[in-house]
Amino acid sequence: MADPREKKALTVQNVAIFGYADASENDELFESVKAVTKRLAEAGYVVVDGGGPGVMRAATIGAKEGGGKVIGVTLYSEDIPNFEGKDPKNLFDEEIKTTNYVERTLALMKTGQVYVIFNGGSGTISEFGMAWGLAKLYFGHHKPLILYGKFWSNIIGCIQENMLLRPQEKKVYKIVDSPEGVLDAIKDFEEELKRGEHEHGMPTGGGFNI
Repeated sequence: MADPREKKALTVQNVAIFGYADASENDELFESVKAVTKRLAEAGYVVVDGGGPGVMRAATIGAKEGGGKVIGVTLYSEDIPNFEGKDPKNLFDEEIKTTNYVERTLALMKTGQVYVIFNGGSGTISEFGMAWGLAKLYFGHHKPLILYGKFWSNIIGCIQENMLLRPQEKKVYKIVDSPEGVLDAIKDFEEELKRGEHEHGMPTGGGFNI
């Protein structure tokens, strides 16, 4: 477990995890998420996830194995038939309850200071799109995206070839494929803050009020 004194010295505290809700415990994706969040917890970071199954439960398990804390942002809803909802096996420490899907997504964005986005479906795509759009809008005091997996290079490449992007949209994310790569990306961001490359640092709310 990380030294508490080290945790207080961190610039970034909360790291939000996004990814496939249907990932099973036997999936490589599930194990990758556990490995990443275990290292995040060992380094003193708080893990934030959606309180559901799949990648979200894997994030909680990994963080617990690393001796860390987990915040679950939940939605209890009976009128969204294709929404996974809260997973009773996801044993997070602190709960933030929301009342609808959009509010839940925004609460995840607000609670996390850095986003790690794994493989997933349309829900993950929508979360990625919102996170990327917010980073562009608040560029300079944005919340960075860490895209986990080599497949992201193909996705970003396809977007760049077919969509119209501003230069800053290409500067707010890093693609990594290992737990150490995630930690390195966060440390790079913290160094940027220390050097003043982010004009407003990490203001209350992480750069935007939602």
